[in-house]
Amino acid sequence: MSTSVHHATSPSPTEPHILDNAAWAALSGPHAHLAERNGRAARYPTDVSPFAALEDPADPHAWEDLAALVGPGNVTPVTAVQTVPDGWEIEQFGEGVQLVDTALYAEPAPEAVRLGPADVTEMLDLVALTKPGPFLPRTVELGTYLGIREHGRLIALSGERLHPPGWTEISAVCTHPDHRGRGLATRLVRAVAAGIRERGETPFLHAAADNTNAIRLYESIGFTLRRRTRFALVRTPGGDEQEEREAGQPEERA
Repeated sequence: MSTSVHHATSPSPTEPHILDNAAWAALSGPHAHLAERNGRAARYPTDVSPFAALEDPADPHAWEDLAALVGPGNVTPVTAVQTVPDGWEIEQFGEGVQLVDTALYAEPAPEAVRLGPADVTEMLDLVALTKPGPFLPRTVELGTYLGIREHGRLIALSGERLHPPGWTEISAVCTHPDHRGRGLATRLVRAVAAGIRERGETPFLHAAADNTNAIRLYESIGFTLRRRTRFALVRTPGGDEQEEREAGQPEERA
């Protein structure tokens, strides 16, 4: 796995790159029609994607907006987060990497078919078997999904997830264990990327930091590691569990 990180050029030295907060850029941009939004916080419907995002993770008011959106005592994954305000709880941190297309050879895959709502049951089954990352009953609405079938059976798929302006994330890359080693995932990544490029956009993707095999594959076909990423599974303030914990604490005495 490469340890060098390529930073794409930001609009100005003082502005963060759009991919530094890709989920917010998507939810406030091309995916705004899907967004559930409250002020400076937004999330996808829970049957589309689990992720929520903040306009500025350093802004306490954005966290207040997220708390109102999610509800007291509830859990949600939030991207681009390092710390949380007082009253919030971090249930889990996830470490990842973000890679961008710098030299990918993209081309259509003649054997690939467009997948849609009628294919969701099979897609969910394949994702449950291979575990490439979150995929829910309406995730297919986020963009184009392609699959490869053999004897009518779905054996590989890949598609589009986050869509910040000018960029599209390739996601849900998976192949049935019985059909690995044939380059199916690579052909689908190239095909999805070809569609993204046709729109004048740049492909990017995320991978778990410990998934070194996938990272090596992506780097070998033309993706460059751009940055390390982190998401947090957080619990909003309030709710029955917090009230029970607080009720169990001894009262402070003067």
